[in-house]
Amino acid sequence: MFLHNLSEKESSTIDIEDMSVESCTALLSYLYGTIKQDDFWKHRSALLGAAIRYEIVDLKDSCEESLLEDINTGNVLERLQEAWLYQLNKLKKGCLTYLFDFGKIYDVRDEINLFFSQADRELMLEMFQEVLTLWKPL
Repeated sequence: MFLHNLSEKESSTIDIEDMSVESCTALLSYLYGTIKQDDFWKHRSALLGAAIRYEIVDLKDSCEESLLEDINTGNVLERLQEAWLYQLNKLKKGCLTYLFDFGKIYDVRDEINLFFSQADRELMLEMFQEVLTLWKPL
């Protein structure tokens, strides 16, 4: 069943403790090719985590594309953190573009302090470099 060297390969049993039953059902539906669009959208963050863990590249790519499609001020910082955590370069670039190229950084200024207190230093450095790239002195 599994091609990679995972513990599940030997036991034929999968123990997924960090996903809800609904998200696991969505994962199985995806694997069997029967997932509904609404279920995919509802569980795409959990599906992304499973795709990374079980090395399901096409699911990872689909989740990244989907998360990229609806970036807004309510989710951009969370998406940026996910992009950094899972090394999703297209999503990270999309979030940085949204924040800096489109000037939405001002719309999340209340949330940005908490984000900076929890964000990885390298991610903050990358954000700062993006600001310097875009900044044009008067």
